[in-house]
Amino acid sequence: MRNKLTIITLSLSALAFGACANYGETPAAKGVFSLDVRMGEPVSRAVMSQEELLSSAKVSIYKGDFSGKVREYEYSQMPQAIYLPADDYRVDVIAGEAVKENPAAASWEQKSYKGSSDVTVKAGTSSSVTVTAKVSNVISKVAFDQTVADAFQSGYTCEVSLADTDGRLVYDASNSGSDGFFIPSGFEPSLYWNFSGTLKKDGSTFTKSGEIKSVEEGKRYRLNLKYTEKDGLLAFDLLVDDSTNNIYDDIIFEGTSTGIAQSSRYEIWAGHFTAHADVDEAQYDKDKVRFEVREKGTQDWTPVTAVRDSEGTFSAEIKGLAPSTVYEYRLVLTSLESGEEEILAAPSDVTTENAVPVPNGGFETTSNDESGKYKSFYDPSSSDPTLQKQWWGNGNKGATLVGSGSVICYPDASDYKEGTQSVCLQSRWVVVKFAAGNLFSGHFGDLIGTTGGTVYFGRPFTARPTALRLWVKYSGGVINRESGNVPSDGKKGNYDKASIRIALGTWDYKRYGGDADSPVMINTTDVSTFVDFSTDKSTIAFGERLITSDDSNPAKDWIQMTIPLEYSSLTTYPTHIIISCAASMYGDYFTGYDNSKLWLDGMELLYE
Repeated sequence: MRNKLTIITLSLSALAFGACANYGETPAAKGVFSLDVRMGEPVSRAVMSQEELLSSAKVSIYKGDFSGKVREYEYSQMPQAIYLPADDYRVDVIAGEAVKENPAAASWEQKSYKGSSDVTVKAGTSSSVTVTAKVSNVISKVAFDQTVADAFQSGYTCEVSLADTDGRLVYDASNSGSDGFFIPSGFEPSLYWNFSGTLKKDGSTFTKSGEIKSVEEGKRYRLNLKYTEKDGLLAFDLLVDDSTNNIYDDIIFEGTSTGIAQSSRYEIWAGHFTAHADVDEAQYDKDKVRFEVREKGTQDWTPVTAVRDSEGTFSAEIKGLAPSTVYEYRLVLTSLESGEEEILAAPSDVTTENAVPVPNGGFETTSNDESGKYKSFYDPSSSDPTLQKQWWGNGNKGATLVGSGSVICYPDASDYKEGTQSVCLQSRWVVVKFAAGNLFSGHFGDLIGTTGGTVYFGRPFTARPTALRLWVKYSGGVINRESGNVPSDGKKGNYDKASIRIALGTWDYKRYGGDADSPVMINTTDVSTFVDFSTDKSTIAFGERLITSDDSNPAKDWIQMTIPLEYSSLTTYPTHIIISCAASMYGDYFTGYDNSKLWLDGMELLYE
């Protein structure tokens, strides 16, 4: 739900006594404009308190035809009733640093807010208006790459300022990556930056400056500073990201109402969504708030008790829904005056997201399209378009250079849980190198001599599952093949482990070295290319299950496992999915037991 700092209710009424042309304070033949206040969620990141923001906020009322200002008030000085003729108006709100007598043109903490909304006051009726005041600063964000610290002595700085203002902010190593807030003035102002530092190399002073023209309110400008040395010349790489950001700490001015509040698109999943409601607790029992939901077109309603998030704000997570389905839900309250239940207004509709399955999750479809030496898990002649192209990759291309007897991923019709076969991943010693049995979404790249190869992970994917479920069987042993740089639990004498990983992310192939379909490229000869998806910044969800081959192995016979996805971002949609399975978890390090076997069957994504 929206991040509320302050809620101001603007209520406008026009009296049905006839028209009046002047805008004085006498009540005859005019409408009434009044202002109420209630507090929303506490301020979490603003230095000014809600009380300070409220008391200093300026509310201006203009005629709708832009012919002039009707009223201007500081909120704390505003009368309880203002009389206005029936007409069209515009309400402007300014709050925060910008309304101070001597505002700071640049600040690390103090923000400014602006908002505007139109309203029509009609004779004999009450009108309400919602004004959302958003952060109106020009925002800087300067970050220093590690190359800057490596090349320069301590004390390097980057000064940022706006044209025609005295406000300046100085970034150094201690505040790298912080937001700076500037109050812009004038027409199409520029943001200036100036870096200065002393090179460790020879003690010389290095400076570089630049200008970002026509900066805009409410936008964050990112300067990522990286030092490089090319062909004996000094260069300073600068990346400016001036894309619009959703700035936090909005102030919301809105009409007080009781009813369903709109859910964010990010809160609507394939199997559940979060419903919200605003409730006037002076009128309704806060302990008896609930939603009712049903599939649209059906008869029976299912009740779901709401949770009180804060005063007047309620929500409920509605679960057990079907994907790609339209549901309707309504708000049910109990009146404090009568004690009777009331159904508030008409139901609201919500459509759940799609549930995209894992292609060939039963591993029933195979072909020799890639090679006559081994089976691949797709078939160009299939009637199902999702099975006609490769989605699952493995390391057979490299392992079978010495012959088909070294296949490390193959269908197994002798041991399966569903259908007619499973897939078996078998680790082997192939002539001079250990090869872990593996299967992954993506494709194998190229061999790098006899030392390793490149592997491309990922497939395009935009859905948001909640878990991976599959049947698993595992047989391993004590590690007998080891490389020199393997982590300590991969040393000889330890039991081998199987790994099953799933990740959703927004990996850019230009950064991660892959291609558009499979953006993450791993070079098995270069540990620096390995990606830890549990901490990777482009990974938005991750789940993992390790299976040991010692006596505690739970999968000596077939068991069904569910691997939950833990989302690090609930407001980002993925672009790709990575599922990676290995009979030896340290196969990337050419380490494991050379006869470990991992069988998989009935793999599916859950959308709960």
